[in-house]
Amino acid sequence: MTHLQDNKPESQRLEEFFGKQWQIYQKVLNNNYMGHREIYHVLQEFIINYFQNPFKLLDLGCGDASFISQALLNTKIAFYYGIDLSIPALEIAKENLARINCDKNLISGDFSQLDSILDSSPEHKFDAIFMSFALHHQPLEQKYFFIEKFHKLLNSGGVFILIDVVRPHTEDRDTYIRRYLDIAKQDWLLVTPEEYSMLEEHMLSSDFPETQQTLQEISQKIGFMRFECLYCDALNTTQLLCFYKG
Repeated sequence: MTHLQDNKPESQRLEEFFGKQWQIYQKVLNNNYMGHREIYHVLQEFIINYFQNPFKLLDLGCGDASFISQALLNTKIAFYYGIDLSIPALEIAKENLARINCDKNLISGDFSQLDSILDSSPEHKFDAIFMSFALHHQPLEQKYFFIEKFHKLLNSGGVFILIDVVRPHTEDRDTYIRRYLDIAKQDWLLVTPEEYSMLEEHMLSSDFPETQQTLQEISQKIGFMRFECLYCDALNTTQLLCFYKG
């Protein structure tokens, strides 16, 4: 059973969601420029092997759930709870998730306002919390705040799964972003100059990738039992990380 709720009547991104930025995003996904196929293949294998019993998953910034819905096939998912700012994206997510045999709840809201979306009832404790390419938009202190909150929302033995851009410890933010943009300019052949300019503007203003070491230090301070990198792309730009709660 799928419920679609609207806890946030306004959205700064709704008007342009299916505009130019959405078209660029779809072009990037369809041509696998960011390696989603490889990453989500590893993710599916992990979910199948790690969760031997029915589990509840919270997906923060779920978007249209196109890739996570594929990764959840043939798993023991019992409950999927997706949150995203965009109602149009959630409408597509509802269709993409239809083939997953579990209860679903899709809510329009900003994951930064989790306290107003989730209450403290046992229903809102999860075995897995998943976030893909969203945490890097937050400054360091907010990353710490969110990861600490995720720790509290996880059941014992649960795991926070993060797919995100992660910079090498040898690169500062500006060096990493410039290297990423150079890769995109060279390899993302179907991205037009106008689209590249929009990508460049977005990354320079909104992307704050951390190093793996920084994220691991945060996990240790908060109390996660173990931290693991399951995947790093060949270009050393993106990682799949797991934060395990004892």
